[in-house]
Amino acid sequence: MQIQVNGTPTTIPDAMHMSDLIDHLGLTDRRLAVEVNRELVPRSRFGEHELRSGDSVEIIHAVGGG
Repeated sequence: MQIQVNGTPTTIPDAMHMSDLIDHLGLTDRRLAVEVNRELVPRSRFGEHELRSGDSVEIIHAVGGG
């Protein structure tokens, strides 16, 4: 199915959950925030949030510094 990840059209398998997408993108151990269709998805719900065709996903990486 087709979704958008940070504005880029991306093809992913059907019935993929947010946790699967994070793994697929190699972002498993990073601090990040995720929105799907402008709704924040808490990390605690990544395993149950199923992505749908046409979803717009925004992933924001936390960057430390000082």
